[in-house]
Amino acid sequence: MIEIKNLKKTYGNRTVVDIEHLHINAGDTIGVIGNNGAGKTTLFRMLLDLIRPNEGEITSKGQNVAKDDQWKNYTASFLDEGFLIDYLTPEEYFVFTGSLHGQSVAHVVNNLQQYEEFFNGEIMKSGKYIRDFSKGNQNKVGIAAALMQNPELLILDEPFANLDPTTQIRLKTLLRNLKKDQHLTTLISSHDLNHVTDVCNRIILMEKGVVIKDIQRTENTLKELEAYFAD
Repeated sequence: MIEIKNLKKTYGNRTVVDIEHLHINAGDTIGVIGNNGAGKTTLFRMLLDLIRPNEGEITSKGQNVAKDDQWKNYTASFLDEGFLIDYLTPEEYFVFTGSLHGQSVAHVVNNLQQYEEFFNGEIMKSGKYIRDFSKGNQNKVGIAAALMQNPELLILDEPFANLDPTTQIRLKTLLRNLKKDQHLTTLISSHDLNHVTDVCNRIILMEKGVVIKDIQRTENTLKELEAYFAD
């Protein structure tokens, strides 16, 4: 689904991403892990054409994301609160997001019912603007808005951050169910090795912009990753 070739991003004399080749298959659920500065968020921003590489290219379904907009029709993402319109209420934001994808208000309202447990009674009908929510609840809004677009490709940067333990478990259940119900390709970055190995079937480990490991998850993957980061 996604092909990365000779991708390089530099700032001054510092290289933050340097990937010779990476192929992402349709239907994969991929965990992208690494310490701070590994290049995970930079990679995601290039995948979404928010920043441009200095060299190389990223293609999605064969089309260069920097030269063709077709990928936007089947891609949804939430990287941070900058993706939100914080002067809207959650209801207004969901309706606006749905309208961009041809969804009626009734369709949006019906779609949101599946996220009631995930919202835990803290999002809808609160009478608050998004900017007045906690960081964790802002993340819930952004993640749900991405999911409700029914994408083929979903990109989430640190989705478990700032969520309470119950909501983290509910998010993992949502992601697993989406993979079963539709042929969804998912890229998730996270510092939490437990969550990544719970949800993802493939793990990409980055270090200083380079892919160090690209492995299929097994029952031993968590221990292997813990040992790697403990050294």
